[in-house]
Amino acid sequence: MNVGRLDAIAGSLLGAAVFRFLSHAGMVLLAVFNETWPQASIQDPILDWVPHVGWIDAFNYHLWLVAYLPLWVWLWRADRRAFVHFLQVGGVLSLLRGVCIVLVDLGPVHGADVNAGMPAGEVWGVWAQLINPFPTFSGDGAHLHLTKDLFFSGHTASTFLLMLYMRRMGPWAGRVATAAHVFVVATVFLAHLHYTIDVVGAWVITAALFAASVRWWPGMEQVRRA
Repeated sequence: MNVGRLDAIAGSLLGAAVFRFLSHAGMVLLAVFNETWPQASIQDPILDWVPHVGWIDAFNYHLWLVAYLPLWVWLWRADRRAFVHFLQVGGVLSLLRGVCIVLVDLGPVHGADVNAGMPAGEVWGVWAQLINPFPTFSGDGAHLHLTKDLFFSGHTASTFLLMLYMRRMGPWAGRVATAAHVFVVATVFLAHLHYTIDVVGAWVITAALFAASVRWWPGMEQVRRA
């Protein structure tokens, strides 16, 4: 690989990473504004059957990170072009999630709607805290502020999208990524983090976006051939 091509990949990687962060920030902003509006909870017969496990609820972000980050690094190391595409598509997926959160009125899965009526002046401070990954992954950020960032499940969508890319790297990578995704979905249900429709919606929307990106998104030639 020549120096010019390396520079091009590095530049596109930086651009994709910036876009991915900004799209995440935009999604979080929409989710925080959504918290200020009162919304009603719904009955979920699946969650009525699945037990709520408190420690999984408390550490759900840590568990997601353990499942997600090693595969994220694996894809980055194995195929930089596919990884850039993964960041770009992930950014679009994040923005779609922010729009869906606002459009789909779902109250908290469990507990009171404590953030309804949040003063507008607090929104920006909450947003600034939540886009900082360190408090979020410490286990406080999302639980402290967000109770209605529900449709569709970010845990499910992020690991499912990564699984779709990893499957194209070969059967071994696909099996590991599938196991990680199933593990994360199990934690989502055991933590009562999302309604069942949030998980199903994540699968449908992520699969549709990935299929469209493979067909029409520039830069996917290598992934398309795999």
